[in-house]
Amino acid sequence: MALASVSATSLAQDYCRRAPLMAPLPVEAQAMRTAAGLFQQAAYAQPDGTPAETQVCPDGSVILVTETCPVPPPPPPPPPAPMAESDGDGADSIVVTGSSVTGYSPGALTRRERRGMRGQGNGPPAGLLTSGDHDDLLNPEHFAWFVHSKRSLGQQISVLPLLDTRRSLTVELRDDRGQPRALERVTLECADGNRLELATASDGRVVFFPELDRLSERLVIHAGSEKREIRLAGGRGGQQHRLVIGGAPAPVRAMDLMVVLDCTGSMGDEIAFLKSELREILVDLKRRHPQLDLRVGLVAYRDIGDDFVTRTYRLSSDLDALQASIAQQRGHGGGDMPEAVDEALARAVEQDWRPEAVKSLMLVADAPPHDDKMGRAWAAAEAARAKGIRIVPVASSGLDDRAEYFMRLSAALTQSRYVFLTDDSGIGNRHKEPEIACYVVTSLASTIRRVLDSQLTGRRLEPREGEVIRVNGDYDQGRCGLPPKVRPVPPPPWGVAD
Repeated sequence: MALASVSATSLAQDYCRRAPLMAPLPVEAQAMRTAAGLFQQAAYAQPDGTPAETQVCPDGSVILVTETCPVPPPPPPPPPAPMAESDGDGADSIVVTGSSVTGYSPGALTRRERRGMRGQGNGPPAGLLTSGDHDDLLNPEHFAWFVHSKRSLGQQISVLPLLDTRRSLTVELRDDRGQPRALERVTLECADGNRLELATASDGRVVFFPELDRLSERLVIHAGSEKREIRLAGGRGGQQHRLVIGGAPAPVRAMDLMVVLDCTGSMGDEIAFLKSELREILVDLKRRHPQLDLRVGLVAYRDIGDDFVTRTYRLSSDLDALQASIAQQRGHGGGDMPEAVDEALARAVEQDWRPEAVKSLMLVADAPPHDDKMGRAWAAAEAARAKGIRIVPVASSGLDDRAEYFMRLSAALTQSRYVFLTDDSGIGNRHKEPEIACYVVTSLASTIRRVLDSQLTGRRLEPREGEVIRVNGDYDQGRCGLPPKVRPVPPPPWGVAD
């Protein structure tokens, strides 16, 4: 089995391994803004720079003559009939691993909606997508068990990425008042003189992985004017170093968000959610942070052989333009399980991300990359990490083990959280039960709000009491108790040749 993260040649020669270069992408139509403020597709060019034959669609987009114009979105459904009032109140409760705990209310539901749900448990009303989220960096032993349990995937995937979170090096930057220094560069200098540079997240922390990053035993940390020589501890476990940098840090007032959206036939519910909910989520984020300079873009993708592979709408501060771009998308094509995840991620990563902005990439998908493209997809995830982009997977219906594996590794690699849809809403296709020991279920809108807000502020936000629909497992501020089946597992076989 070959590993995406290590090659035998470079292992023998170099420490402080950097992210590999992404493979060149085929030419794609670039998105531009019209005078009306909406997005449309710019003219294509052949690889040699000559124009390609295009057609203008009814929505104003320009595509290749070999592609099919997007179908206009259907009209919105009529509003639901008002729910009859009834008297009396029943006890609200949530389920915690089979037991009932009183005192909680279903998330984001009105009193009338709760009354109308009597006799149906604490499920949300029809049409509401529900989800949980998980931070694998807070649960390294659980994550190691998950990775170990999926080692058989290496028999079908020629380049299987690996990430061991049980051994990590965290560098934390603070100012002289103890406040985190966000988006500042931290450089590790290895014993052979090679250097690896990454940026801190909004909490002032950056995480290195000694095996993946191929760190030498002796290192020098450089941050601002500070310098510290350290020695990596042996064995498993997290190692943390805090450096104090004088002076006030620059406030975080900008955020770039790229939505990478699977537009194949099985993604109808998720596309409909983004059409109806995403703009309000972003408006709410700006309402909570009035000084926020927010830009949002979109990469819609399907698969090779479909009417298009990727369509990119560049980062823009115009939320109406984003909404118009999403409104053009529909679920169609696909057929087999894997999709063009590698190309879609690479398109998103190569956008013009601002160095002073919090950078988030939300991957909404229900399928993995093709097995022979897994290495390319992992290279895109590593390139995202090198740019300080946090990947937020939103695992949708019909997920398989390969997709969960890739999504969770990508989230952990980029210091992010894994979001997954649940069956609590009772709508759409069945959703894969994640191999996660504990989580809290809320509405999907609530989960995305909290994850994006946490990335912006650097503070982990837990759901409010009224947002909780269900709690699964031994949950404590994102950390899970160790169930009996989780045992120490041997370290992965790092260093296998490509």
